Amino acid sequence: MKTALTIAGSDPTGGAGLQADLRTFGAMGVYGLSIPSVLTAQNTEGVSAIKEIPPDFLTAQLDTLLRDLCPDALKTGMLYSPEIVKIIADKFREYSLCNLVLDPVTVSSTGVLLIQEGALDAIKNVLFPLARVITPNIYEASVLTGLTVEDEKGMKEAALKLRGYGVETVIITGGHMETKALDLLFDGKDFLSLENEKLEGEFHGTGCVFSSVITACLAKGYGVHESFIKAKEFVWNAMKTAVSIGRGMKCLNF
Repeated sequence: MKTALTIAGSDPTGGAGLQADLRTFGAMGVYGLSIPSVLTAQNTEGVSAIKEIPPDFLTAQLDTLLRDLCPDALKTGMLYSPEIVKIIADKFREYSLCNLVLDPVTVSSTGVLLIQEGALDAIKNVLFPLARVITPNIYEASVLTGLTVEDEKGMKEAALKLRGYGVETVIITGGHMETKALDLLFDGKDFLSLENEKLEGEFHGTGCVFSSVITACLAKGYGVHESFIKAKEFVWNAMKTAVSIGRGMKCLNF
């Protein structure tokens, strides 16, 4: 059976973070492995506290797991500090890992900053060159590039700039756009845009689930373009049947 590893933050609601990643891997028929990079105190209304996993313990988790098995693909989510970023990059090379999908989580859906100073630069300079795919949303693409990303033109400009960091394929998700839900892929040669109507409401964990579907598809041997199409469809269907388990954002249902 194919395996996929998530290195991400823990979300007690299960709507985002490594819990949502594991749910997605299972739904895609892939065996899920997980290493928490950070703990959060959060619910569907927001994040109230963050506790980083000590770097030496993250290293122990990675070494212990990767000495035993090699995942067919892996994804990263919330990486809180530059130290954590460097450890993951070092282990990626040490264990000859492949199919890295990087979801550059910088801020929660409710506006809480989720990384320390210096972590964003570390992600761009250290992890981007190792990534097969990165999946920022339009806000994250704006933060990463310094550009204003509000429409398809801005997405294309940001994708061109982001690929300059050494990424193989850039996917920018536009679910936060005002009038439509447009996602854009750029592989260095061509652009591929996928569009759906924008659904009403606030949804928790869409970026986590989207990047997890891509990770699972790569683990199963699909190409990036097909993985992108499958992820768009999966998240769209999960949003249409999303459930309100608390007083805040809806959680995807799949």
